[in-house]
Amino acid sequence: MREPQIEPAEGLPERVRIYEVGPRDGLQNEQGIVPVADKAEFVRMLAQAGLGTIEVTSFVSPRWVPQLADAADLLANLGELGLGKDRPVLVPNEKGLDRALDLGVTSVAIFASATQTFAEKNLNSSVDGQFDMFAPVVRRAKDAGMWVRAYVSMAFGDPWEGHVPIADVVEVSRRLMDLGADELSLGDTIGVGTTGHVTRLLDGVEAAGIGLDDVAVHFHDTYGQALANTLAALRRGVSIVDASAGGLGGCPYAKSATGNLATEDLVWALHGLGIETGVDLDQLVATSAWMAGRLGRPSPSAVVRALTGAS
Repeated sequence: MREPQIEPAEGLPERVRIYEVGPRDGLQNEQGIVPVADKAEFVRMLAQAGLGTIEVTSFVSPRWVPQLADAADLLANLGELGLGKDRPVLVPNEKGLDRALDLGVTSVAIFASATQTFAEKNLNSSVDGQFDMFAPVVRRAKDAGMWVRAYVSMAFGDPWEGHVPIADVVEVSRRLMDLGADELSLGDTIGVGTTGHVTRLLDGVEAAGIGLDDVAVHFHDTYGQALANTLAALRRGVSIVDASAGGLGGCPYAKSATGNLATEDLVWALHGLGIETGVDLDQLVATSAWMAGRLGRPSPSAVVRALTGAS
């Protein structure tokens, strides 16, 4: 299989940790139910391809996200492979945390909003009220020895409110980390961010006392900016990047959100820059091509299409 020519550039990290969200964020918006056996095989193949961190599923209400109603069955199918710090599960509230604790999960993520409208639609709360909901989740998770990630959605724009002030995103980010989260992921949920916006937001986050070693970026590719925005974040000091195998994904609460940054496209770019990822691109492409076949449509990833000859 073809590999990119390696031409390193200054000012970039030597290694990037890819936080794979395909099994959760990638599949949550599928119209048809993906069989749990296929989801489990997807996770196994991603792990075999060298993706160390894989967000496996979410304990959300089946009424809101039917595609993830099989979370407990998926973890049972995966056994030990589905547990551990590198297998986070999204939990929206204490009820979700209870399920995670009962099943032996040791790593969880919470999902906050930078805007009032999305907090109301996604969390049935307000920007301020969401912290009352998350505080006991984080406290109990940390008391149980769990690793906790905090997402900030609508960090770059909101389909209802439009532009989101950087100060608002920074304030939500700071409050989440003050709760005790170990890692922060800044999400461009509808894919409207640009490179200068990325740099300015990261400047604000760092100025608020949040170390960029604990910050990840999560870009959707609605306007084709995800990879450029990622490179801007890397130049600014970030070394954790969320991506979805095959470019799968969307958001069930924000219809303008299209696919995530494709993990293959990210790996191709990083390997071309001489940045280590630990990922075997051949195996990853085969994995996404396999899942595309299960879903009955071509992969959105440009690299997958190029390396498999798919159209």
